[in-house]
Amino acid sequence: MRSINKKSLPLIIVLSLATWLWNEYGGELSTSGSTSTATISSDSRLEAAFNSRQSDLQIAGAGTVVHVLPDDNKGSRHQKFLIELDSGLTLLVAHNIDLAPRIPALRKGDTVGFYGEYEWTEKGGVIHWTHHDPSGRHEEGWLEHQGQRYE
Repeated sequence: MRSINKKSLPLIIVLSLATWLWNEYGGELSTSGSTSTATISSDSRLEAAFNSRQSDLQIAGAGTVVHVLPDDNKGSRHQKFLIELDSGLTLLVAHNIDLAPRIPALRKGDTVGFYGEYEWTEKGGVIHWTHHDPSGRHEEGWLEHQGQRYE
């Protein structure tokens, strides 16, 4: 588990604020082959959220699939896989396949873009709400893989 050095806390706060401002007023996220400024920015926000144990963070980003897990078929069905961000942080993606199409033929090494809600865990965190909300009460999310959007 990572700990926060007291001297780095002001830097983390400033970086988090700068990242938030950039995401609010900056450019669009690109999930093309090159690393974009938006991806670096979202990595910084996710790293700060992990370090401060923050949850309920709506965020876009992209990562590399490091492990494809079996679908979770208990209750609402979810496609699950682990992604690693450029920062090294690993996230579990839990994509509700009762509300959105599953990504077919997902493989280790694939790049997946996401827009969803981050929840803190000791292992890095979970990205969920990567789908539409039939009741219209939650911000809608998505996954992108090989130019196709799943929402």
